[in-house]
Amino acid sequence: MPTLRTERLALRPWQDADFGPFAQLNADPEVMRYFPAQMTSEASDLFAERIRRSIDDRGWGLWAVEVIDETPFIGFVGLNEATFAAHFTPAVEVGWRLARTAWGNGYATEAARAAIAYGFDDLELDEIVSFTTVANLPSRRVMEKLGMSRDRAGDFDHPLVDEVSPIRPHVLYRLRRQDWIGSS
Repeated sequence: MPTLRTERLALRPWQDADFGPFAQLNADPEVMRYFPAQMTSEASDLFAERIRRSIDDRGWGLWAVEVIDETPFIGFVGLNEATFAAHFTPAVEVGWRLARTAWGNGYATEAARAAIAYGFDDLELDEIVSFTTVANLPSRRVMEKLGMSRDRAGDFDHPLVDEVSPIRPHVLYRLRRQDWIGSS
């Protein structure tokens, strides 16, 4: 099971010690601003366990992220299979969720670049997508820094979000292997 390393970060398998800080970030209203709801500690633990099992089964997924020699857990970044009903699924997405204390340091971009490199170089994927609600400008900026292009014709209403929710409209970004400029 790989641990991906960047200059400052390690994307690694989940540990039991990650569950508490993960529950804290999932309960933070700012972190969860663009999601349907904050998570209870129990729901967060179940989600983390699903992520961990997925990595155990496949060898890749939404890795736990740590700042090397500094902070043992700041959230997750990695690859995930998007299988909900949409015109572009099934697909592999790059995604992230970091504690508010980790924001503004470029960690999401740095870690996502490593995950994308793994997806293209090791998994030999042809394309990686990313998506978020229209209003989530910070995540959209990360997608653009990664070299992803918005597919305006691909924007969609997320089928797992309540029909009346203001976060239901989503933007779709794409990156094809031949357009990937690498991890530098």
